[in-house]
Amino acid sequence: MKKIISTDKAPAAIGPYSQAVEVNGVVYTSGIIPVVPATGEIPEGSVAQAKQALTNLSNLLEEAGCKMEDVVKTTVFIKEMNDFSAINEVYKTFFTSDFPARSCVEVARLPKDVMLEIEAIAVK
Repeated sequence: MKKIISTDKAPAAIGPYSQAVEVNGVVYTSGIIPVVPATGEIPEGSVAQAKQALTNLSNLLEEAGCKMEDVVKTTVFIKEMNDFSAINEVYKTFFTSDFPARSCVEVARLPKDVMLEIEAIAVK
């Protein structure tokens, strides 16, 4: 049985999808972008956007009853591969040990023209 996860502490879905879905204790998030939920603003620069996207992800996982430590896989989509190192520096402040598996790909364009998007799979 699936359970839909939603919180106002992460950006609302901008299409016909859920922020996250839990099935049998596994939480699958949709792509999380760096929008400040309270204002709809997008921070400037890849570092600030990475912090906001990961904060949004953390908030969504918390709503699902998970922590960042419960994440087993992430996929990070970035607009500019030259930002890879800077984003990694932010990433490792949210995932501090026993890092999840990860894919990272450069893409041509992301929703709202943000610089990155991240999705995750967590196990309760």
